[in-house]
Amino acid sequence: MLQYLHIENIAVIEQANIEFSNGFNVLTGETGAGKSIIIDSLFAILGERTSRELIRHGCDRAVVSASFIDIGDVALNKLNELGYTVNHDEELIIQRVLFADGRGQVKINSQPANVSTLKEIGKLLINIHGQHDNQTLLDASKHISFIDSYAENGAIKNDYLNAFMSFRDITKRYNSISAAEEEKREKSKLLRYEIDELEKADIKAGETEDLKQRISIAQQSKRVLAAIKEAKTALSGTDDTEVLSSIDLLNTAARALSGISEVYGNAKPTFERLTTLALELEAAADEIEALSDGVSLDPEELLNCQNRLDMIYDLMLKYGNTEQDILDYLEKAKAELLAIESDEKELNKLEGMLKPAEKALIDAGAKLTTSRQNAAKKICQHICSELSFLDFNGAQFLAEISNGKYTKNGCDYTEFLISANVGEVPKPLVKIASGGELSRIMLAIRSVLSLKDDVGTLIFDEIDSGISGHAAHKVAVKLYSVAKKRQVICVTHLAQIAAAADRHLFISKSVNNGKTFTEVTELDHDGKVREIARIMSGTEYTENLLKTAEELISQMKQ
Repeated sequence: MLQYLHIENIAVIEQANIEFSNGFNVLTGETGAGKSIIIDSLFAILGERTSRELIRHGCDRAVVSASFIDIGDVALNKLNELGYTVNHDEELIIQRVLFADGRGQVKINSQPANVSTLKEIGKLLINIHGQHDNQTLLDASKHISFIDSYAENGAIKNDYLNAFMSFRDITKRYNSISAAEEEKREKSKLLRYEIDELEKADIKAGETEDLKQRISIAQQSKRVLAAIKEAKTALSGTDDTEVLSSIDLLNTAARALSGISEVYGNAKPTFERLTTLALELEAAADEIEALSDGVSLDPEELLNCQNRLDMIYDLMLKYGNTEQDILDYLEKAKAELLAIESDEKELNKLEGMLKPAEKALIDAGAKLTTSRQNAAKKICQHICSELSFLDFNGAQFLAEISNGKYTKNGCDYTEFLISANVGEVPKPLVKIASGGELSRIMLAIRSVLSLKDDVGTLIFDEIDSGISGHAAHKVAVKLYSVAKKRQVICVTHLAQIAAAADRHLFISKSVNNGKTFTEVTELDHDGKVREIARIMSGTEYTENLLKTAEELISQMKQ
C-alpha cells in the first residue's frame, strides 16, 4: 500500500507531506485547492507522461517521492526480475525528479531507473480510476480488457499473440514476395535470355581493339604482303634473279677479308663485324618470312571478324559502352536471377508454412474466445450483484461477444449491454448510461476486478460525479467495503463518501506575498465533522448541519 507521498514544487504545492493509512482515505477541499495536483503527482510516480508545466513557477525542478509497504507478490516478483531486490517486510521508495529544462530522473530504492521501468512497476502498485476512465465504458473496443482482467488469461493471451505474430509475419513475407510474382516471372525470363546471349557471346576484355586491328590488317593485306615480299627480296633475293642478295654480298665481303685476316691483323675486326651482320640479316629475313603468316587474304575470315565486331557493338548498345560494362552486366544479371530463384524457393517454403500457422492462430483464438466467454458470464453476474447494491434495482448487465477480425488482441468483439430497469431489453452501454450511472457502473466493475488483481492501492478521483441521494450513500458504503480488503484513496465532493473515511485529508489553498500555496492537513474528528458540514452546505454551516454531519459519520460506520 501507499504509505507516504512527498510533493515538492508541483504547481501550487510548494511542499506537502501526506501520510496514508490502511483502509479508506478521503481527500476533500474546495474546487481549485489542488486535489487534482495530488493525482497528477501520483501519475508521475507511476511513470505516466508528464510536462515541465507541472513545475512550480520560478523553480528549476520538482520532486515527487512515494513509499510503499506490504507490497503484493506480483509487484515484488517484477521488482526482483528487473533487478530491484525488495522483501515483503521492506519499504519501497520511488522518486521522480522533473527539471525545468525537460530532463528527468527516476530512482527506485536509490537505484537509477527509467520511466518505462517505473510504469511497468507502477501499474502493479496503484490502480487509479479518474473521471476520464468512465469514458472507456463508452468505447466498446475497451470492454474486452475488463473481461481479460477478470479471466486472468494472460498465458492464453500470450500464446495467442505468439500465434498471431507468427502468422502475420509469414503472411506479410509471403504477400511481399508474391505481390510482384508475375512481374518477377517475366523478369526472370528476360534475365535468362540476356545471360544466355552474353555467355554465348563470350566477350573478352580488349577484344574490340584486337578485332579492329585484325580487320585493318586484313583490309590492307595486299599492300602489307607486297611490302613484306619487297623487304624479304632485298635481304634474301629470289631464286630466279642473278642479283645477289644483301646477305650474299655480306658473306662475299666476309670471305674476302677472311683470307687476309691472319696476315693482315687490321682486317680481322672488320671480318668479324661482317660475319655478325650477315647472321643478323639472316635472322631478320626469317622474321620477315614469319610476318606473312599473320596476314590473311581469306575473305571469309575478314567477314567473320567484321560480324564479330558488329555483334559486340550491338551488345554494347544494350548492356554498356565497353566490354567490361558488358561483363559487369552479366554478373549483375546472374545475381538478380539468383535472388529471384531464391525468392521462388522462399515463396514455396512460406506457402507450406501458411496453413499450419493459420491453424495455430485459429486454435489459439478459439481458446482465447472460450476463456473470455466463460469469464464474461461470471463477471457479469458479479457486476449485476454490485449494481443491485448500488441502487440499480433489477438491472441486467451482459457482455456480448461476437466474432471479429484477427488482431493482436484476439478475434473477438465485445460490448457491454445494460438494462437499468426491470422489463427493459439490454442495450449498448454507450447509448443509455448517464454520467452518474457510468460512475456507479465503473465502481461496480472495479469492485469485482479488485478481487482478482494483486494491486494494493485503489485510487478513485471523483468517482461521485453525477451521484446524489441514496445512490451516493450506496457508493460510499461500497468504497468503505472495498477498503476493508485494499487501501482505497478517494478524492470526493460527497458528504456521504467523506463520512465513511478512516482517514480524512483536507486540501486548502492560501495566498501569501503574491504566491499561491496548497496545504494538506489530516483532520481529527471535529475537523472532519466541520468539513462534512461545509460540503453539505456549500458555504457556512450551522449547529444543525454539524449534528447532521455527526449523525452521517455514525451512520456510515455502522
